[in-house]
Amino acid sequence: MKRSTQRLIYWPPRILGILFAVFISLFALDVFEEGYNFGELLVAILMHMVPTSLVIIALLVAWRWEWTGAVLFIGLGLAYIVLAWGQVALAAYFGISGPLILTGSLFLVNWFMRRQVKLKKTARVSPV
Repeated sequence: MKRSTQRLIYWPPRILGILFAVFISLFALDVFEEGYNFGELLVAILMHMVPTSLVIIALLVAWRWEWTGAVLFIGLGLAYIVLAWGQVALAAYFGISGPLILTGSLFLVNWFMRRQVKLKKTARVSPV
């Protein structure tokens, strides 16, 4: 596989994961409108950052182990659907679960393609 193709497969899921973590962390800014005192504000921000932390953990795992990261991202997307079922509009499912499942799928493609390259290299090197 060409170097440019490897980069094209390698970077999109990672960039999408970073952008999604930034996107959902913006929801934590809602706590500043509530008029909390400092202690309550700190707790509220930490609570709002739990989803971002889960995405960052999944991203760190996926950066090293694409297959495991794919399972984590897809699992997070499905977990959101299950936990929020009937509580939010349909667009919220697509806006939150969609990028998670897409990122997981891209990590899965990345893992599969890299695995295929390794198998081809091994087949060429091993004597028959």
